[in-house]
Amino acid sequence: MKSTVETLSPTRVRLAVEVPFDELKPSLDKAYKSIAKQVKIPGFRPGRVPAAVIDQRIGRAAVLDEAVNDAVPRAYTEAIRSNDVRALGNPDIELTQVDPSTGIAFTAEVDVRPEMRLPELASLAVTVDTIEVTEEELDERVGVLREKFAMLKSVERPVADGDYVSVDLRAEVEGEEVESRTGLSYEVGSGTVIPGLDEALVGLEVGEEKTFDADLTGGEHQGKTAVVLAVVRSIKEKELPDLDDDFAQTASEFDTLAELRDDVRRKLEQRKQADQGIQARDHVLSALLEATEVPLPESVVSAEQKWRRTTLEQQLAQAGLSLDQYLSAQEQDTEQFDAELRTTAEQAVKTQLVLDALAESEHLGVAEAELVEHVMANAQRYGLTPEDYVQRMSEAGNLPAMVAEVRRDKALLAALEAATVTDTAGNPVDLAEQLRRGDAAPPAVASEVAEASEAEEASEVADAARPAGA
Repeated sequence: MKSTVETLSPTRVRLAVEVPFDELKPSLDKAYKSIAKQVKIPGFRPGRVPAAVIDQRIGRAAVLDEAVNDAVPRAYTEAIRSNDVRALGNPDIELTQVDPSTGIAFTAEVDVRPEMRLPELASLAVTVDTIEVTEEELDERVGVLREKFAMLKSVERPVADGDYVSVDLRAEVEGEEVESRTGLSYEVGSGTVIPGLDEALVGLEVGEEKTFDADLTGGEHQGKTAVVLAVVRSIKEKELPDLDDDFAQTASEFDTLAELRDDVRRKLEQRKQADQGIQARDHVLSALLEATEVPLPESVVSAEQKWRRTTLEQQLAQAGLSLDQYLSAQEQDTEQFDAELRTTAEQAVKTQLVLDALAESEHLGVAEAELVEHVMANAQRYGLTPEDYVQRMSEAGNLPAMVAEVRRDKALLAALEAATVTDTAGNPVDLAEQLRRGDAAPPAVASEVAEASEAEEASEVADAARPAGA
């Protein structure tokens, strides 16, 4: 077989492939055998029909078509391997010659992984927020804990904001009752039941009632105005415990309030440290992408954009919504939505390509233990057993994508470890502890599309599945 490669752009090539008759013959023989099993010709058993009879009865052209359909994919795969073409997506194939006596020829245009120059990882420098717990933040967290131990006590006074009331409600639309609730427990000021209820309740005493209008924003009567009657049955206020050592002993394992506050401060610092690690990861990725120029393969971006739109439409359908309803709620038109989706798709594809290139330059592989860890984490995330998760990934043909995902995460982690990270006060940030705990571990950056062709994918999966350094 003879093949040549012509570069059409930084992201697309055209292969010209010639398959001589001697290499086409196995596909012709295979086509004859296949057709012989399918046709019924008097005097011949199925599968025993001679080639000459098939040519006469079925036609040589039908045999040749089947042989070409068998030969072209194999020849294409061999061509991209022999020419070291890093193909992405499916090729556009055009037959240029079909001659049963001499062979076939075809061209195949396909997008390829672009060449790119990655920056030195040590040159990446990012700034993250300083870890600082203010007294206001500490008071707020202790206050949340205090709220959990609050008691409700009845009061003999008008309703005030923040009270807890038992209230009867009856709503009418155009003189017809549409809903009624008896003994509804409600926190005044929460705004969780119906517009206008909070304003109507404030100032009422037990047994008093008030009628008010409410514009309905959902349900069967959406867009109409309801006349609502509210009757107060009881009023209670929240009584918070005193902030003292007794509270600390009740709310925690600590003996004093000072010890409790120290523990809350420590946990807030840990949370901010984890947030700092995530922020560093995101900033390093942004810096890496900004420092790398990547021509984007059009077919890959289009596939990514299509996948993202289809996924969103499926999610909306499960929620009983259409894309038009979603766009209306977002105050977007289709053109704006498509433009935003295009930008997101371009960013996703660029991220995948850069991290793939980085993984290759750093000679990163994926060990079995890393795959197991990835499977365990994702299975737990989706509420599946590890076995069920792997089975679903396998049935969807996503096992190679899973390996690529783990490899990209490792590439981002390598960039994070090599980059210079400082906080807003100019202090160097050591991410070693966060990395050990996994706080700054990279998120999944793989796409459901934008995968390599089968030929390249097979070799890349084999390489990626080897332990690092193998």
